[in-house]
Amino acid sequence: MYSSKPSYALGFHGLDEEIGKKVLNGELTLRHSQNSYDWLGHGVYFWESSPERAYQFAEQSSQRQQSTVKKPFVIGAIIDLGICLDLLDKKWLDFLRDAYDQLILGLNEAGKEFPANTAFGENDFDFKKRELDCAVIRYAVELAEREQNIKFDSVRAAFWEGEELYPQAGFKTHNHIQLSIINPDCIKGIFLPRQKTNN
Repeated sequence: MYSSKPSYALGFHGLDEEIGKKVLNGELTLRHSQNSYDWLGHGVYFWESSPERAYQFAEQSSQRQQSTVKKPFVIGAIIDLGICLDLLDKKWLDFLRDAYDQLILGLNEAGKEFPANTAFGENDFDFKKRELDCAVIRYAVELAEREQNIKFDSVRAAFWEGEELYPQAGFKTHNHIQLSIINPDCIKGIFLPRQKTNN
């Protein structure tokens, strides 16, 4: 049986202000995202240590026609990652690659189509519609529980996103670490992030 010591992270979630205030007041809870293109599988998504990036996401979301975000807002969370499929750890990267191989073998045997990572639009070079990644992560989570009795609480990964920060840079404008929280009990507290002062 795999055990885990507490490993805490600060996560930030961009959403609509009215909904965010209800979450802060305990009237609502954050819901799992269950889109087929969620790149870290199904869970509650947070930007690790970056309230600014969470706000930017909410702001961009508010400009979409069908968005539930009317007024961008950010809440913070104290998160115990628990048993984490941490894709900054080599052993879990190797495990994920093995999960991919098994998934593809199973789809081949069943004669089913492979999911694919695709762009949302012509200006999307980061393949944000990540149906393949979502399928592989979800399969890996199921495989770990079925074959190793490991029940993951969270998924963590780095994402290189955006344009070059400067010419020939190895950094991009929207690089971040993202968290997908599978087990809601890992969210130990919700708070309103403190605004920066000019002092």
